[in-house]
Amino acid sequence: MEETRALLEIMKKLRDPKAGCPWDIKQTFESIAPYTIEEAYEVADAIEQNDMQALREELGDLLLQVVFHAQMASDEGLFDFEDVVKSINEKMVRRHPHVFGDTEFASEAEQKANWEELKQQERAQKQSASPSALDGVAIALPALTRAEKIQKRAARVGFDWPTLPPVVEKVDEELVELREAIAGATDNTVEDNSAIEDELGDLLFAVTNVARHLNVDPELALKRSTAKFEHRFRQVENTVNDDGVKMYSLALNELDQYWQAVKRAPTGRDDHQE
Repeated sequence: MEETRALLEIMKKLRDPKAGCPWDIKQTFESIAPYTIEEAYEVADAIEQNDMQALREELGDLLLQVVFHAQMASDEGLFDFEDVVKSINEKMVRRHPHVFGDTEFASEAEQKANWEELKQQERAQKQSASPSALDGVAIALPALTRAEKIQKRAARVGFDWPTLPPVVEKVDEELVELREAIAGATDNTVEDNSAIEDELGDLLFAVTNVARHLNVDPELALKRSTAKFEHRFRQVENTVNDDGVKMYSLALNELDQYWQAVKRAPTGRDDHQE
């Protein structure tokens, strides 16, 4: 607790209008929000790398973001860090009646259903006259993650296909519509690009729905595919450099030969490099 108090004092001094840091003083919730998101991703990256030293540091950076927002709110007389902690304490106790109360659940599924019901009640209390099953899904989430969450919310109230085949068929349908939009583009006008963007967005949304039905995290799936491409591309670069050739001097079919060799090699490299 002593270190926490010290951090709060550090941030308070940084934000002091007379003796603080000019950069920290001029920040707002809006200007700091991107840093908060970035720090959350860096925490996730440290976990992905299984780097506990980095995780400790990144969690500290993320905590600093919480303290920063709380101090700005305190400066405006809205709330302070203690209010933030109190709020999450109350929420955790409220959402775990089986731990902090006398409630008993017959199964994990029953516990999860109760959790969702409590969350829905909390959302309903925050909403105005027109509550929606989609309320509370953060706009700032990565697009794939937000699409999946929106789809899950809709599914909870029955707006969902019960089986996988029509979900996959929707991908085929959206792909056809994308091709039609591309074929219908005339002179690369803004209208053409907008139509293509709309159809491409529909296709991505449909693919996300397939991932949800298959219990696959679309964000993680894309992340792993991107990492796989990155690894193979770097191997192609290494192979080309080892052959004393510049990538830009090769035709696409020649680059593809390198690519296929990297894919075939057990170590991710062409055999002639060994």
